[in-house]
Amino acid sequence: MKSIAVYCGASYGVLPLYAEAARAMGRALVGHGIGLVYGGGKVGLMGVIADEVLRLGGEAVGVIPQALVERELAHGGLTKLFIVRDMHERKAMMAELSDGFIAMPGGMGTLEELFEMLTWSQLGIHRKPVGVLNAGGFYDLLAAFVAHQHREAFVREEHARLMMVESEPEALLARLLAR
Repeated sequence: MKSIAVYCGASYGVLPLYAEAARAMGRALVGHGIGLVYGGGKVGLMGVIADEVLRLGGEAVGVIPQALVERELAHGGLTKLFIVRDMHERKAMMAELSDGFIAMPGGMGTLEELFEMLTWSQLGIHRKPVGVLNAGGFYDLLAAFVAHQHREAFVREEHARLMMVESEPEALLARLLAR
């Protein structure tokens, strides 16, 4: 696996453990020689993980829409920064550049990106692993809801298992690498 797309918040969240989880994920990626592909921002958890990867000498590739560059949100020190037209182009490029996907704590955009990659996997558009870093139990309710969808026969068992959930970066990476 050469690179993993990490979806996460442009906010730090309430708990300091979210930023620590982002740093730990950055360390785990670099430790395994895996490059980071992410949304290209300098703020929030996005900035934290990119800064940690770069601090450790890893590769951090950002993909950011022009509108966010104009709002001065782009990270200026990345290995490579792609500036694209819109969010659709951003997501497509991130998927193309990545061998797997991880969602960390984040907002609506993070959820949208996670579920798009899960849906693409379900439909056979890609066969790349999709994981969720459940830092501090952030995704407990989401994992429970996906299990509920399965119990109610809206999601098949094999599709419910597409979303690998772990609370530690190393454990999550191990599962993604094993798939």
